[in-house]
Amino acid sequence: MRTVIAGGHGQIALRLQKVLSGRGDSAVGLIRDPAQADDLRAVGAEPVVLDLESATVEQVAAVLEGADAAVFAAGAGAGSGAARKQTVDRGAAVLLADAAERAGVRRFLVVSSMGADAEASGVDPVFTAYLRAKGEADDAVRAREGLEWTILRPGALTNDGGTGRVQLAASTGRGSVPRDDVAAVLAELLTAPDTAGLTLELVAGPDPVAAAVRAAAGA
Repeated sequence: MRTVIAGGHGQIALRLQKVLSGRGDSAVGLIRDPAQADDLRAVGAEPVVLDLESATVEQVAAVLEGADAAVFAAGAGAGSGAARKQTVDRGAAVLLADAAERAGVRRFLVVSSMGADAEASGVDPVFTAYLRAKGEADDAVRAREGLEWTILRPGALTNDGGTGRVQLAASTGRGSVPRDDVAAVLAELLTAPDTAGLTLELVAGPDPVAAAVRAAAGA
């Protein structure tokens, strides 16, 4: 299975690429900085330098050609202003969705955020812009008839070691989750096409990852 991951140098993406390469899949990570390439190779991924803030649909589709799935795991990151929430968290997600449709890659996963909402409000203008951008991106992906999409909305992310146990559902309530476990859930979702069309929240919980994904699909 060949999976192209936007935001390939992100903390979740690096973990996901390691999981995929470890099980014999092909992982391709899109990065903006060529200096990050060796970090991707170290986890068994193929780096492709492509800036999603300036790339065309045709350029992204060329990388996606022949892939089995695409994962949007990019983000403007801490310290970025509201403008980059629009160009990365929203704009790059829409670009990847456009390119996936053009390349005929139907399976499409999005790493979103709990609380993402195009109408979000709050006292922190930058965080509000982030939630709105994520919500707008999620809405744009859900409108695609040509994609078998699943949107994953993790709670507060931690660098604690993964437990392999989570709570995954349409609504989980607030909570945190290790990035290791987010990556494990994404890897499992890639092989669970019956989760297409679902928006799922994710926090730490009692259920083994594979069982949690099966239960979410059944629900």
